[in-house]
Amino acid sequence: MIAPIVKEPNPLLHQKAVDVQKITLEIQKLVDTMIETMHAAEGVGLAANQIGSSWNILVASADGKRGKELVLINPAIRKRRGRDLSPEGCLSVPGVSSEVLRSAQVTAAGLTRKGETITVEANGLLAKILQHEVDHLQGHLFLYRLGLLKRRRLLQKYLSLADTLNRVRV
Repeated sequence: MIAPIVKEPNPLLHQKAVDVQKITLEIQKLVDTMIETMHAAEGVGLAANQIGSSWNILVASADGKRGKELVLINPAIRKRRGRDLSPEGCLSVPGVSSEVLRSAQVTAAGLTRKGETITVEANGLLAKILQHEVDHLQGHLFLYRLGLLKRRRLLQKYLSLADTLNRVRV
């Protein structure tokens, strides 16, 4: 099943996710929906709140290959190393992007969809995806890693694009 992507300024995008206490059939179905939605939207990562769920879950696919997605339940970044400035965008804020400073390498931990503890060492695109999605689950958009003026300019551009798109649909 493919779910609609929640867009800014939806309040769910600004709320901290709720930790999963037990991996149920509902959680398994949510993970499947997240993976399908991520691929359908041609994204490389997705947080549960981006499809309207408050659960603390992310999926990632740096190479875009189906069946090789990383699933992290209750993810946390444990270590950060180095710095990397590179372009970043978001499925919840379509049409805008900006250079964002992130850690070049991260160690992330969480649970697999089977409930097993996992630690992931990541660099490059996967490191960026993990940081971006964990930010989502903390209620933060990538825009909030930018300076105030740049953030305002991009939000205005996004809202203008969204308004134009909505007028075309009517």
